[in-house]
Amino acid sequence: MPDLGKYAAAVLTAYGASIGLILALVGLSLWRGKRVQRVLRDLEERQARRNG
Repeated sequence: MPDLGKYAAAVLTAYGASIGLILALVGLSLWRGKRVQRVLRDLEERQARRNG
């Protein structure tokens, strides 16, 4: 790890915040994707029941 000197806390905090935000976005995307899949599956089942 490079010597960050007096800026170590600020740089590491920025890295931590960036990684945290990226992980939050990935988690939110996965959660939303599963939710959308479930809604689409329900709609397809409802449409299949309507069409016989």
